[in-house]
Amino acid sequence: MTGDYKTKYKKQINKTHYMGLAYSSQERWNSYFHQLALIAKTKGRSVLEVGVGSGVVAQELLRRGFEVKTLDIAEDLKPDVLGSVTNIPLPDKSFDIVIAAEILEHIETSDLPQALREIARVSKHSVVISVPKPGYVFSTIIKIPLIKRFSVLFKIPFFWKTHVFNGEHYWELGKKGTSVSWFLNHAKDAGLKLVEKKSYADDPAHLFFLLTVAK
Repeated sequence: MTGDYKTKYKKQINKTHYMGLAYSSQERWNSYFHQLALIAKTKGRSVLEVGVGSGVVAQELLRRGFEVKTLDIAEDLKPDVLGSVTNIPLPDKSFDIVIAAEILEHIETSDLPQALREIARVSKHSVVISVPKPGYVFSTIIKIPLIKRFSVLFKIPFFWKTHVFNGEHYWELGKKGTSVSWFLNHAKDAGLKLVEKKSYADDPAHLFFLLTVAK
């Protein structure tokens, strides 16, 4: 384990949180699938995963032949690199891909620009991010014989609500002051270019982004 632990943030939950059935919901596993699918769209083979979590994504990437390192501020999760997304203790362009799934909402909005700059700095070309985007969801998944499964998703975000820190999330997309365009503007300023953004009917609570590092 290497890295610099200097950060104002403290771990919010214990290691056992990731091991319980409440955490390992079906939507959580769907999220893992979509993270892996977005990584598969890139041409990279080395990955920095920001946030150890349950370790499922890193394990699956290793099984598929990727080179994987993890970063976290929680020492008990045994990350490869001990450090914060706002100050990643690694050289520029260290990895082909950086993934930060359900991580950035755990830092204050004032620190988001710095976190995105750090993510862009250590990536050679690709970045995968997912963040919460709550709202009223209307969705369906349809499978007809001989026709590929398709889904329909419609969401009304809580644009009228002001997010209140709940012990874990400092902000969530779609609420007052934290629109999708707000997030993408910060990403652009950090040197990231949007390739794809999408929500999925089987994991409607999150919005996924695939970005590239602008040349």
